[in-house]
Amino acid sequence: MRWQVVLFFSMLSLFYVLGQVSYSVPEEMSKGSLVGNIAQDLGLDLKRLKTGKARLHVGNSAEYIELNKERGLLLIKERIDREALCKQTTPCALHFQMILENPIEFYRITVEIKDINDNAPIFKMKDMVFEISESAVKGSTFILEKALDSDVGINGLKSYLLNRTDNFALKLNDNTDGGTEVEMVLEKPLDREKEDHLTLTLTAVDGGEPQLSGTVQIHITVLDVNDNAPVFTHSTYKSSLMENSSKGTPLITVTAIDKDQGANGLVTYSISNNIEGILDLFEIHETSGEVRLIGNVDYETSKHYQLKIKAKDHGGLSGSSKIMFDITDVNDNSPIIDLMSATQSVLEDSILKTVVAVMNVHDADSDDNGVVKCFLSEDVPFNIESTANGFYSIVTDSDLDRERASEYNITVTCSDEGLPSLSSSVTLTLQISDVNDNAPVFERTSYEAYIVENNTPGLSIFTVKATDADWNQNARVSYILEGSSINGVPVSSYVSVSADSGVIHTLRSFDYEQIKDFQFRVKAQDGGSPPLSSNVTVKIVVQDQNDNPPQILYPVQTGGSLVAEMVPRSADVGYLVTKGTVLCTVTATDADEGSNGKVMYSITNTLDDVPVIFPEVLSEFTDYIQDKEYNDNLTFYLVLALAVVSFLFITCLVVIISVKIYRWRQSRILYHSSLPVIPYYPPRYSDTLGTGALPHVYNYEVCRTTDSRKSDCKFGRAGSQNVLIMDPSSTGTMQRVQSEKIILDEPDSPCPPSPVASLSPYRSQT
Repeated sequence: MRWQVVLFFSMLSLFYVLGQVSYSVPEEMSKGSLVGNIAQDLGLDLKRLKTGKARLHVGNSAEYIELNKERGLLLIKERIDREALCKQTTPCALHFQMILENPIEFYRITVEIKDINDNAPIFKMKDMVFEISESAVKGSTFILEKALDSDVGINGLKSYLLNRTDNFALKLNDNTDGGTEVEMVLEKPLDREKEDHLTLTLTAVDGGEPQLSGTVQIHITVLDVNDNAPVFTHSTYKSSLMENSSKGTPLITVTAIDKDQGANGLVTYSISNNIEGILDLFEIHETSGEVRLIGNVDYETSKHYQLKIKAKDHGGLSGSSKIMFDITDVNDNSPIIDLMSATQSVLEDSILKTVVAVMNVHDADSDDNGVVKCFLSEDVPFNIESTANGFYSIVTDSDLDRERASEYNITVTCSDEGLPSLSSSVTLTLQISDVNDNAPVFERTSYEAYIVENNTPGLSIFTVKATDADWNQNARVSYILEGSSINGVPVSSYVSVSADSGVIHTLRSFDYEQIKDFQFRVKAQDGGSPPLSSNVTVKIVVQDQNDNPPQILYPVQTGGSLVAEMVPRSADVGYLVTKGTVLCTVTATDADEGSNGKVMYSITNTLDDVPVIFPEVLSEFTDYIQDKEYNDNLTFYLVLALAVVSFLFITCLVVIISVKIYRWRQSRILYHSSLPVIPYYPPRYSDTLGTGALPHVYNYEVCRTTDSRKSDCKFGRAGSQNVLIMDPSSTGTMQRVQSEKIILDEPDSPCPPSPVASLSPYRSQT
């Protein structure tokens, strides 16, 4: 069977329709038969068909055609019966679209179904029966039932043949509606006495190859003397009918008049249409000629109906007329929304007017009842635009933000302009895909943490936390320690940060006396592409521990601190063991701070190892230690303190040597004195058991010679103090005190032996 492929491209006003192609194929082709090479005809690459997920959109129609994306061919999917698909409508065509995505494109495709001669003409009636009076005049006509051929065009019904034409001839009349009336014309009067019954054969043939035909028998009974046939008052009746008219509604009454008398003048009416479905919609009263509606008419199915009415009298004569019904449209169809293509998700940074869906909307009603307008029924950042007659696109209307709304339910409502208006809705769910447009944000603008010195390496200090408003990989936060240095040492050797959790660990043990605090920056970076990041400053404050003992700065400790003297066995009471003069200040410091760096002093008796506490010694220096801040200038102050103390020591030493020469001459006076001398103790000595700091500095002078018998000593004291000399006996104590006070006040007073003492600093407990 010859068939042609007609291809043409045209640039339409519709933005998204890129072309149109038409094919024609014969009906009844087997499955898999080739319709056309759509890829070649549209100039599309086979790769584009695959990547664009090409598919055919047929709407509500059955799928007769399928697309082979591998070869770019249109193939027959199901056998096509043109008569079942279009009935008598010509031309018969399938209309569908081919949809491509990324970007969205679609092409209109029309496949015309050509008729083949696969249906023979048929008569609905098995037999046609006529009763004809013998008095029928020559030229009398008798309407015959027409044959029905489902094929169209050249394959449709072409002509009729009537055999045995002794009395009758066949006459074909063309109607204004394009149909053909078949009449049997009496050519020769009948003679009931010769033949009262005739049987004729009517054959209907089509114009196809091979030619097909159908037959029906005509049985004629010859009646006696009825020479007038019924005649209708109008050859054509016209009426209108609302499509929503209820069953049983009377429509029109027809009338036919027969001039005969008696039984020959009684007329009966019938509908003679052989069009399928007519007898299911209309009926006529046999005797009154009233036509009623017995079914449901649909304007969208058929806009006009034509009824053939036959009036026949009892003598067998008949007349015919026709009724034309125009169906009036009623708004009884809601708009049909056909979602041709829709995107499941769209990026939040999509540009304005990005197409997310394409749909076709149509209403089967006519005029205003079929005019449709569509709109979005919700406040969403999208808009619906009409791209062509019946085609709409949903596009983005403003900027999208997944962090504000991650999903939209877009409801499209389409309403017609009928009264009352009918509408339909469809909801499209659209996901907003995330774009890495948010940097991580720390919970704080800065962090400060405390750690006690001498910590264990690997200790968890605290945790930094940042959050990212994005989703999935774009919201996965990693923590990175930014490169910097502390006193020339990379910060990465001090601390580390866990990339996943943000936990900061120490990598070394800290010493408060070396570093009191330091700071660094931590970067939070997300997993997007490209990644976004933010920074935060972290300050670590090292807290002091009491981990440093006091250090005596002066006097410098060299060798042993004990001095021994030899006393002869024959020495009397009051024998001078040693004498000497030393002026010194004991200075000690502690590297710790606060209460941990507060220094207190005590004298330890090396003989009985009992400590004696001297409070308020070196208070000025202790106050300095408490208030000082450990920094790089500590060395400078320590050197300065040592220089001052050394200067004072040398000065004191020169003064003592000078005084020693003077006192040496008077040493004999005390040497021969027999008064017992009580050892001298500094003022407020008994207060040293308290916890207060020593507020004053005390100097002790000791004079010694190589000959113990010539040694003397002098104890420094406050200006208002007296030396208390205790007599072993309780009597005469006060008198001896007054008398001996004069001797002690003399410059050459001898020094009684005293135990060797040493100064040792100790830490106060608070």
